[in-house]
Amino acid sequence: MDHRRTAVVTGSTSGIGQGVARALAASGMNVMLNGFGDRDAIEAERAAMAEETGADIAHDGADMSRPDEIARFVETTRARFGAIDVVVNNAGVQTVAPIEDFPPDRYDLIMAINMSAAWHLTRLTFAAMKAEGWGRVINVASAHGLVASPFKSAYVMAKHAVIGLTKTVALEGAEHGVTCNAICPGYVLTPLVEKQIPETAKARGLTEAQVKRDVLLAAQPTREFATVEEIGALAAFLCTDAAKQITGAALPVDGGWTAQ
Repeated sequence: MDHRRTAVVTGSTSGIGQGVARALAASGMNVMLNGFGDRDAIEAERAAMAEETGADIAHDGADMSRPDEIARFVETTRARFGAIDVVVNNAGVQTVAPIEDFPPDRYDLIMAINMSAAWHLTRLTFAAMKAEGWGRVINVASAHGLVASPFKSAYVMAKHAVIGLTKTVALEGAEHGVTCNAICPGYVLTPLVEKQIPETAKARGLTEAQVKRDVLLAAQPTREFATVEEIGALAAFLCTDAAKQITGAALPVDGGWTAQ
């Protein structure tokens, strides 16, 4: 390798994406963060990650629902770092509603961010990876890319599609040193989920421990949340040469949910 590799991680200003970005930075990569949020908070996290890992960390707030913004994001990253070696398609949004009541504008947004953004970002970076003879595309899908739950029609559609994309890109990259895999988390204790626990406890008349075990983790046999650190570690492993024969896989990190 004649340059320090660079990863882009969409939706990485919090939660799973932030954990993946930190793990890749710790493994020796430069990282372009992406996502919305308070500017001061994002800058503080960027600076802390850079100091902690010694990596060059930047941030771009490109809107992953807009193909023109995705194209600009790619060019900005290349201008800053020279190349994009690893793409982590993580950005996602969710809406829960019966299909007959599902807001069409939320359907369009979910499909744009959870599905189409992964296609566009991969499309714009794949040729350079093939030319280099090395690359990694990691799609953060979901257990809902493998199984369904009610009231999540758009999300389940999008995540199933991402796994189809993963398989196709894996085949197209197979003879060029480029792998493509999907990580499929179950429930992860992110700040967004943590915020819901006391609210759910109050609404259902349960303790917070009961909410975690009997509501959120009812589908996961281990009755434990996956962590962003575990998902980050898997992403970092997939970028190693030890993982070069792992491609086209949908890898559950779901406490046994999809084994049932």
